[in-house]
Amino acid sequence: MTLNSISSHNGETNPKLLSPLTLAFIGDSVFDLMMREYYVKQANRPVKALHSLAAKQVCANAQSRAAELVLPMLTEEEQAVFRRGRNAHTSHTPKSSTEQDYHKATGLEALFGFLYLNGQAERIAELFNVIVDAIGGQEE
Repeated sequence: MTLNSISSHNGETNPKLLSPLTLAFIGDSVFDLMMREYYVKQANRPVKALHSLAAKQVCANAQSRAAELVLPMLTEEEQAVFRRGRNAHTSHTPKSSTEQDYHKATGLEALFGFLYLNGQAERIAELFNVIVDAIGGQEE
């Protein structure tokens, strides 16, 4: 799984200076796109089924579990980005999620956004592969 075809960091913005919610904004899209690509590459399914599978993994509860999987692998800098995202003040928590899960999901999204904006597609793929390896046959 790679993002080489879409990642092109132009060096104009320093991701370290962006707010954690801005990082999460882009990271959410990166994670969503990778999850969609994962399911499309698995099998030719109806779009409704693809959407359903991806949506189950891009929700706060699933992203919180995904964060737990990758946390032990993170560098100090990545842990700091995750914590900034997790601790960011958000205006709401979805009804379908606990506040703790929502904050962990925001931390994961911030991490993916940070890595993406830094042009670290290989690192994103490494972390993402740990997540999808854990999903395994759970998606059906």
